[in-house]
Amino acid sequence: MSTPLSLSIVVPAYDEAGRIGKTLPIMLEYLTRIYPESEVIVVDEGSSDNTAEVARQTLAAAQTVRTSVISYRSNLGKGRAVRLGLLASRGEVALFSDADLSTPISETPKLVEPIQRGECDLAFGSRALDRSLIGIHQPRRREQSGRIFNLAVRLATRLPFWDTQCGFKAFRMSLCRPIIEGGTIDRFGFDVELLYLAYRAGLKLKEVPVRWDHNEGSKVNLLSDSVKMLSEIGLIRRRARRGVYDKAVQATRALRDR
Repeated sequence: MSTPLSLSIVVPAYDEAGRIGKTLPIMLEYLTRIYPESEVIVVDEGSSDNTAEVARQTLAAAQTVRTSVISYRSNLGKGRAVRLGLLASRGEVALFSDADLSTPISETPKLVEPIQRGECDLAFGSRALDRSLIGIHQPRRREQSGRIFNLAVRLATRLPFWDTQCGFKAFRMSLCRPIIEGGTIDRFGFDVELLYLAYRAGLKLKEVPVRWDHNEGSKVNLLSDSVKMLSEIGLIRRRARRGVYDKAVQATRALRDR
């Protein structure tokens, strides 16, 4: 029987060969010291470069931390990669982090500890609650579009949160697995969908201010991807009305009420 793990870190990666060889050692060093009974799962989203190879070579240096790389040929979207990684995880708590470590891995306890203490079932990083924690800001137009998007999310879904898009979220897997399995959005709106399902299922959610730095090399196109993100929010609403999420929500409620 395999030993239970306290924490899983999922890292979605698309064309990150130039960065991941630098950020994974930082992650491994931190986890070895603070969470030795943990694992790192890199999910290569059909990269056109050698992201998977670099990840395997870098993770080979791990000591106590368990590691794995999931790789597939087609780029199916960050949302699909995150869900695959979370569902493959073995930790009691699973956290996904962007490959560039825009939120430093040392911020992990801010999300993991409230879950372990029973204060919440899903904790997620926020840049909006304390902007003094932002070291390097995004370009002004990108920040403004982010605020408009989050306002649209609040109006469309009634989620009472200020930043749904920070790539740093942690889940109590014993409760959150059904909503992850029930996710349908593979691109930029996947964060909103997961939060929406957890909120509808009555799970305890916690928005946590975290440190964050903008890193160059974003693959988000400000104009075209903003339109796609808004269309995905509309898609979530339509699917909710059609009952697409009912099974996942009901399964999660059943687990919560045990």
